[in-house]
Amino acid sequence: MIYDISHQTTITYTWDVALSQHLLHLAPRPCPHQTTYHHSLIIEPAPTLSKQDWDYFGNPTTYLTVEEPHSKLSIVSTSQVEINAMPRPDPASTVPWENVAGYLADQADPVSLDASQFVFESPSTVSAEAEAYARPSFPAGRPILEGALDLMSRIFNEFKYKGGVTDISTPVDRVIAGKQGVCQDFAHLQIACLRSLGLPARYVSGYLRTHPPEGQERKIGADASHAWLAVWVPDHGWVDLDPTNDMMPGDEHITVAWGRDYGDVSPVNGMVLGGGEHKVAVAVDVAPVNEPAPV
Repeated sequence: MIYDISHQTTITYTWDVALSQHLLHLAPRPCPHQTTYHHSLIIEPAPTLSKQDWDYFGNPTTYLTVEEPHSKLSIVSTSQVEINAMPRPDPASTVPWENVAGYLADQADPVSLDASQFVFESPSTVSAEAEAYARPSFPAGRPILEGALDLMSRIFNEFKYKGGVTDISTPVDRVIAGKQGVCQDFAHLQIACLRSLGLPARYVSGYLRTHPPEGQERKIGADASHAWLAVWVPDHGWVDLDPTNDMMPGDEHITVAWGRDYGDVSPVNGMVLGGGEHKVAVAVDVAPVNEPAPV
């Protein structure tokens, strides 16, 4: 599948901002299953400095500084991306979950060393309750991917998707207690559960193609950013899981960035001098196309 993606962020302030600096994670990252044909940014007011770089996790980033006084900042990101669904391992053939920690300890290759860093708690995945919630999905000897899929389905069935009841700072334990939240909450919850058992899990941000109700036209700009996770499976690598939709992502999930949690991959982050209170409006559009952009 090939998609045209538009992501517009508009930040309005009570009064003028004298100076703002931002770190953007808006360019889709290179992946074995994903090719970016083009990516561009339109920023108003125009930044004094704009620099493309890569962060610690290999995600493409843009750093910008706006020195012109402004009461509104507009950032429009456009991309065209081709997605090819990856082969999925047979869950029953994956190693018992208890063996993963030993497998990591015994390996010295770069892939295993990279996975090892995603075993530890991060700011948004700290939880005292996650292990107790995870345990029913991981009885002794169960293959790791079977357990992870069971945990994903339990989150989907036992938690209600509801916006406005949490924000990005809501702790995992409060999500467990309230049994509701949004995609970021469910990703953080499953990551916390997996890490509590010593299993590597990372946070993935991106987009999900949405389908309008039957008989209705697709609304431009009505899509949204999405979040899911990936669990590391020995001999297979990273396997994506989407607890919000109880599915293993295929060719309708577009990856932008991954890290320990949302804090590593926030689409627009930064600081401002002045401005007072601010409001953020986001409009996302994910549209399938037939042909890639010409080179």
